Amino acid sequence: MKGKVGLKDVAEAAGVSLSTASHALNGTAPLTQDVRDRILTAARQLGYLEKRRSKATIASLRSLLLAVNHDAAPRSDINLVSWTILNGLRQECERRAIRLVPLVSETTRIDAQDIKRLAKAENVDAIVVLNEDRPELTRALAQLALPVVLLNGEDPSMKLDTVTGENRFGARAATEHLLSLGHRRILHLTWGAGRTTIRRRQDGFIDAHLLAGLAAPLDMIVEAEGFEPMAGEKAIRAVFAEDRSLRGATAIFCAADNLAFGCLKALKDLGIRVPEDMSVLGFDDIMPGEFTVPPLSTMHLPTERLGAAALDMIEQRLIANDPLRPAHRLELGCRMVIRGSLSSPRA
Repeated sequence: MKGKVGLKDVAEAAGVSLSTASHALNGTAPLTQDVRDRILTAARQLGYLEKRRSKATIASLRSLLLAVNHDAAPRSDINLVSWTILNGLRQECERRAIRLVPLVSETTRIDAQDIKRLAKAENVDAIVVLNEDRPELTRALAQLALPVVLLNGEDPSMKLDTVTGENRFGARAATEHLLSLGHRRILHLTWGAGRTTIRRRQDGFIDAHLLAGLAAPLDMIVEAEGFEPMAGEKAIRAVFAEDRSLRGATAIFCAADNLAFGCLKALKDLGIRVPEDMSVLGFDDIMPGEFTVPPLSTMHLPTERLGAAALDMIEQRLIANDPLRPAHRLELGCRMVIRGSLSSPRA
């Protein structure tokens, strides 16, 4: 029924004439606030506003180049975040009848010249780059005449549009939750080669301590060699080898669920019980976290919605057709998912 809804249905639902409904939705005549609100509410509930938006944007965005680095391309258990983002983008492109042109780099870095050549050859309307925000790449992409969105990335120079989760505020909220449980010595397990988005999670970890009147816990930041579970396990074992108290920690906040999986394995092998002896908190909320022992508490990243948000941002830029339009940065909210890996510290 949603696809068959028309202006007549909106007018009937709002109890107004067809012309009044048209004036309200197009802003072509003055109406009382009550009448206008009633019409907009009916249009929204019936799905008419979404239908109009979809029709308008299909014509403005016909084809899209998607650039992905070599590491994010393989479909595997450790790439669930990237693949969830990609799948959400693919489904939204299908829904909007947008042709998707993929570009997978041959190395771990995306070449701006490869993007430029393929974009020209395929005559695309816009470009989306996943998980890449190196300054040299963003500077080169900012010189292109096409709209570019960094998906799950950031551009501190604000030359390009970006869509990501609220990494800094999400990490702050996660750390604040651990502090609210009574934890004061919290390890932050991250990785040294992390992108800007991952560094924001470290910033949020520090923010939470400072806002609580505590010193910045720089000595509690542990860098793994990568984001894979094995790297997380290795990092925890290394800290334990140096200090069997794990620097006095009663909780570990991991910058990614993958790291948390390795962390849980290391703690189990070392005889440290979770959550009785150590609380563990992840970030991302990928499916395997539901089945760990104990189930992993985590910060949910709305990965499945990032792609649609990126398309909306591109469409807004295409419709505006304004060369002076400033770059926009959109952050989607995260939320806590409490499972069995958290508790208050033991007395």
